[in-house]
Amino acid sequence: MALKASIHKAELTISDMDRGYYATHALTIARHPSETEERMMVRLVAFALFAEERLEFGKGLCVDDEPDLWLRDLTGDVLRWIDVGQPDEKWIRKACGRADAVVVLSYGRAADIWWSGIANKLGRQDKLTVLNLDPGVPPALAAMTDRGMRLQCTLQDGELWVTDGARTVHVVPQTLMAPRG
Repeated sequence: MALKASIHKAELTISDMDRGYYATHALTIARHPSETEERMMVRLVAFALFAEERLEFGKGLCVDDEPDLWLRDLTGDVLRWIDVGQPDEKWIRKACGRADAVVVLSYGRAADIWWSGIANKLGRQDKLTVLNLDPGVPPALAAMTDRGMRLQCTLQDGELWVTDGARTVHVVPQTLMAPRG
């Protein structure tokens, strides 16, 4: 018998002082059986960092041709493609060919090894931003996981604070690569 995705609901209140974006998003997150709580919560952080009205989750791990999150215009063209984890270099290049902007939010203890192995191969990708989370952040976020979450996210000066009322996680994404210009 195949395992089914678990469904999580999140009310994400975002105060992004850097961009002047203030909104509350009622999100439904399907967590694939092979997806960890850490990865799911990093997807939520990616949503908070790049929140816009039309930003949406992709179909996730069960679909090879979609990102974790994407922002599409009304014609379906991809304005921003966001992946979390450590995608391979070919996947990143393919994303750069399909979207106006690509963001990879890496995390985990092996992120440095992953990046050192592909950084030189991606030097010409002028649409690519690569951010990395401190290894302690995903486990702290996973401690907030619940089937029904109410999270407040405050973004200022590139730093994000995520709180569930009882705990607060400070997220400072390190920029490994940014578009030129």
